[in-house]
Amino acid sequence: MNRSTFLTLAAAALAAFLPASAAEPAPKDLPKVLIIGDSISIGYTPYVKRQLKDEVSLSHNPGNAANTGTGLAKIDAWLGDTRWDLIHFNWGLHDLCYRNPDAKQQGNRDKVKGTITTTPEQYEKNLDQLVTRLAKTGATLVWASTTLVPEGEAGRIAGDDKKYNQVAARVMKKHGVVINDLHALSATFGPELFARAGDVHYKAAGYQKLGTQVAESIRTTLKTRKPN
Repeated sequence: MNRSTFLTLAAAALAAFLPASAAEPAPKDLPKVLIIGDSISIGYTPYVKRQLKDEVSLSHNPGNAANTGTGLAKIDAWLGDTRWDLIHFNWGLHDLCYRNPDAKQQGNRDKVKGTITTTPEQYEKNLDQLVTRLAKTGATLVWASTTLVPEGEAGRIAGDDKKYNQVAARVMKKHGVVINDLHALSATFGPELFARAGDVHYKAAGYQKLGTQVAESIRTTLKTRKPN
């Protein structure tokens, strides 16, 4: 990851965990929304906050939600005792990643000699458990499909994003969960929006486009939800 990409993600991460408005705390009667996800969600969350500033009280899980195994281990802590109105969530890019402890790529990524983090079969089981847990909160749920894996990614195979999204779609259909198709959006991005060739991350303009769609999905879904 180059310095520019690192600074972009660092700034986004910091903003993601600040209150919806540091100067003016959100009114208590605003819908409470939680975003759960990896570094892609950390990147777009500041733009979602900006667009929904006066409409929702928005939070992101602490840190990177990583893979579904991490989610199962930490989901109760992330949910806490807040009465969430809507939860927008995603796992996938970390699950379909191959890693090798001896690899020198960032994150020990190695799709040649590495081992898959979560098989599609286990991914489906983990997601089913996670959605079942999230549903118990009474919140309206929105699943974000996993964004594009570009050609040349060191630890991920292009096309696995579609396979894992098909698995996720089955789980979401089973539970009646709304799907925000970020994969379809990211598939339209030109190379100028990616952090660099073969990188799943984005430049600010890419995150802004993702954030706009996430904000609209949250806004639209909240209008049709049943109060919990």
